Amino acid sequence: MKRRTLLSGVGATTMTTTAGCTARLFGNESDGTVLGPQEDQVADSEDLAYPAYGQSLPSFELHDPIADVTIDIDELDRTAIVTGVFTFCPAECGILLRRLVTIQSRLKKAGFTGDIVFLPITFDPERDDEAQLRRNAEGIGVDLEAGNWHYLRPKSPERAKDVVEDRLGIGFERTTESSRLEGYDFTHNVVTFLVNPDGLVERAYRGEQLDRDRVVGDVRTVVKAVSDE
Repeated sequence: MKRRTLLSGVGATTMTTTAGCTARLFGNESDGTVLGPQEDQVADSEDLAYPAYGQSLPSFELHDPIADVTIDIDELDRTAIVTGVFTFCPAECGILLRRLVTIQSRLKKAGFTGDIVFLPITFDPERDDEAQLRRNAEGIGVDLEAGNWHYLRPKSPERAKDVVEDRLGIGFERTTESSRLEGYDFTHNVVTFLVNPDGLVERAYRGEQLDRDRVVGDVRTVVKAVSDE
């Protein structure tokens, strides 16, 4: 993965992968997508800090401490929604996660539960342990029984940086001590990926104010196209 500069969020942070990184390159493979090019994309895919339309989502393998399963993104055979969050976030992450819960519910009612998986990755593994992730799920109404929502928790802050920032391009930075957030806060970007079963990014939605109608429609289009193959 070549060096890229974040376009928003955490200043002028730059990213490179470490030697021996197993992440896939961001290769442009738009002929394998279902949806057309993303009209609100802020730049060409190859010029963005994160994998965008038509590019492969980099490889990662992370544990879900609630379900006690490990998710290998390369082994998924379902459409996926992937993002980076921390549950102590006082603003953006809570808004984003609640919107994803609504999307989960609407897709369930439409009969798409088995076709879509939600993968929010915490970049705050020190505080986001199993108990905290369960509290978050209960607080925002995640349907864990549906079996298609997995909070993924890297083993360490270093691993979180490797996956969330270096591979997925979601920049974050731990800030100084913060009394309102039990010790510290993060400044961070907000990007949510819609990835088809072949591992290609169909959409990279920026910001926490996800258009729920749009995302549900995009998911349904991708799932139906895959089912018809």
